[in-house]
Amino acid sequence: MNILKKGFLKSAVAALVFVLAGFIYAQQQQQQQQPQQKAQPKKEEPKKAESKSALFDMMINDFEESEDWRAFSTTPIGTTKIKKVVQMGPIEDKYNPNNLTQEEKNQFVAGKNHVLGIKTFVNDRGFDRVEVKPPHENIIKGIGRQIDVWALGRKFRHTLYVKLRDYRGRLHKLRVGRLDYLGWRKLSVTVPGWLPQSPRFALLDKNLHFVSLFVQSDVKEIGGDFYFYVDNLSMKVDKTDEDYPGSLIKDTW
Repeated sequence: MNILKKGFLKSAVAALVFVLAGFIYAQQQQQQQQPQQKAQPKKEEPKKAESKSALFDMMINDFEESEDWRAFSTTPIGTTKIKKVVQMGPIEDKYNPNNLTQEEKNQFVAGKNHVLGIKTFVNDRGFDRVEVKPPHENIIKGIGRQIDVWALGRKFRHTLYVKLRDYRGRLHKLRVGRLDYLGWRKLSVTVPGWLPQSPRFALLDKNLHFVSLFVQSDVKEIGGDFYFYVDNLSMKVDKTDEDYPGSLIKDTW
């Protein structure tokens, strides 16, 4: 009986192996007969159009023709006046010499470029100020984002401000920075979002206006004559809302 059982088991195992081998062989034959599918190239996703920034530098004044600017002081003592001065030596930030655009490098040529000089007298510390303004307010075409100006400091702690008029006619004073350093430096101030600017009224020249620059005296600074110089007063302007098909047609007729 044992011999019969062993023989039966061997026959069963052999049969099972034979069946499995036949099944594997059939699968291989079927795969070989099927046409191989070519790998399809992946479809390239369409590139998104890059949004072009409409932010650019608007030159308010480079002071090459600044003879018609005027300076006004709160004190009747001393002399307050302006003078167009020829640039002597380089205009650059001593601590940040790379803070010059290519356009500024081309313009700031010693002996050829001009800067605006302001002379005034400080009598009442902390209260006196001098304001320098063009003959007409400059209209900003678009949305003003930032004001830049190169200022020559003499290490007095007086503070430079800019005065703007919104499209409603209200005046706003923005602090640009203190002049408590020696040499040239590019000072900047961001135009705050709460300051009313309307792109709709820009078409009718009723948007933001540059009014003037002024310097407020410091309470801890000594009185007497005070000089400061400025060049390349500019504003970064956003014209995104104005650059559209049909924007060149003005509703002014």
